[in-house]
Amino acid sequence: MDRQRRAVVKGLAATSFTALTACGGSGSNSSPSTGDSDPGVVSGDSAMVPRVAFNHGVASGDPLSDRVILWTRVTPTDALPRTVESVPVQVTVARDRDMREPVGQINTSTGPDRDFCVKVDVTGLRPDTWYYYQFSVGSAKSVVGRTRTFPDTRMPAERARFAVVSCSNHAYGLFSVYKAVSEQADLDFILHLGDYIYEYGPGEYGDFPGRDPLPAHEIIELSDYRQRHAQYKTDAKLQAVHQQFPMICIWDDHESANDSYRDGAENHDEATEGGWSERRAAAVQAYFEWLPIREIGTERGRVWRKFQFGKLIDLFMLDTRLEGRDMQVSSPADPGRFDDQRRIMSEEQMSWLTRGLSDSTATWRMIGQQVMFAELNIVRTLDAARTLGMEDTSAFNGQLLSLNMDQWDGYVADRENILQTLAGESIGNTVIFTGDIHTSWANEVYADSGNLLENSLTAPLAAEFVTPSVTSPGFPEEIAGVAEAAVQLANPHMKYVELKSPGFILVDVTMARTQAEFLYVQSISSVDSLGAINPEMTKVVGVDSGSSRIYEDRARSEPRAVRTALFHPPVRQVVS
Repeated sequence: MDRQRRAVVKGLAATSFTALTACGGSGSNSSPSTGDSDPGVVSGDSAMVPRVAFNHGVASGDPLSDRVILWTRVTPTDALPRTVESVPVQVTVARDRDMREPVGQINTSTGPDRDFCVKVDVTGLRPDTWYYYQFSVGSAKSVVGRTRTFPDTRMPAERARFAVVSCSNHAYGLFSVYKAVSEQADLDFILHLGDYIYEYGPGEYGDFPGRDPLPAHEIIELSDYRQRHAQYKTDAKLQAVHQQFPMICIWDDHESANDSYRDGAENHDEATEGGWSERRAAAVQAYFEWLPIREIGTERGRVWRKFQFGKLIDLFMLDTRLEGRDMQVSSPADPGRFDDQRRIMSEEQMSWLTRGLSDSTATWRMIGQQVMFAELNIVRTLDAARTLGMEDTSAFNGQLLSLNMDQWDGYVADRENILQTLAGESIGNTVIFTGDIHTSWANEVYADSGNLLENSLTAPLAAEFVTPSVTSPGFPEEIAGVAEAAVQLANPHMKYVELKSPGFILVDVTMARTQAEFLYVQSISSVDSLGAINPEMTKVVGVDSGSSRIYEDRARSEPRAVRTALFHPPVRQVVS
């Protein structure tokens, strides 16, 4: 190691670390450590700790300019978990993937009250820097993970690259999309927009061979949600994504129950499944135990939060599901959806969002959220489908209705609040990222999307990109093609629609433009083509700075082969 390199590493070793707590924020604080001789280091006497395995991989998330969440789960192997009260764990952070240049160590512990999850918030890190990390219990070591911090908010970041994913139903197919994402070597982070797990029992929503959900029934209680999260985290393709990149995530409905809202869910029956508040609390607890998400002060269960990628991006992550949503109306004809007291989020969250948009000085304002924001006119769409030759529109109508009232179309007043903020304060460069509906959309967002003539003469207020699913099904093959054409014919602000294929969005952001590249995998059922992209289906859309009009079919962005992939290489893992 040359003298300059040694000086840099020595300086980094003096960095301070603060381990907050294990999963859920309920553990005791642990002391920072930078040497093997400190008291409490667990690598010495193996008799002091139980034998464990790291069966669920490692993960990182919620990166800021000086900190990041690190996560793992330990599984005691020499005693039943209920007989182990506490497991001491050490976390090592380094600048190289061989862990030969450590910059600090952290001692913490976990136990059955946190389902043996470990979650620490490592602070005192350098901005815009890649790190590697590893957990250990006695002589047992986890795989090495790779993570990074974001550029300081005062830094003019030139570029960001990230993947957008959602709707990963383990029982519906192989996680080919996750494998494809993990092989994108130069991403800065992953944006997961919800439906990370699904609540259903075997055969209820997917029956792919060998992937029956665990436990073998719909999940309702805390132990159920924990077991379902544990099953998902044993998938090697999902593990690889977490191992390579930090994740910023929010929940949607299936982390609790289908079409959930503040006080209930479509897929919850209090007469047979108990109180909703208890089920919701169990789902929230398991989510915060098993995901690398930061807890905000004493606000247990808050997922709406803000991230800043230098001066380039202000990213607002929303909770349009559990935090303040009123029950969905049953039909687009229900006048209740226009009620100005109807909420998809609390007034507190709405004020935080609109104030944040107004105060933002970043080049781009980005919103990560659950359900489609742009207006979809069902009546016109069905008429267009008939014009295009769809004789029986009942199946298409059912698909549209199942989507529409759960979206912002069912919460008109709250959408209008955001649109008025964007228009009234001339806030530009706003991009919305959405999950939920297992299909791909690129939408221009207007003050009144139904006014076709006016919209041909005015500029859109924002752009929205809806990501396809990891595995969850889109429209039936027999109607998808006509449905796509009908949607665009009746809704000209919807510039790109693909309704059946699993994949993800690769987003490339510069000062000049935000580009969304829709990438689709060849199969979620064939082991031989796991992770293979179908290049013929790739669709490039985007918006230039200063305009929310969507462009199409420009060249794909070039990966950062040197700055990220070479200088900060992915950790070594072969995903079969």
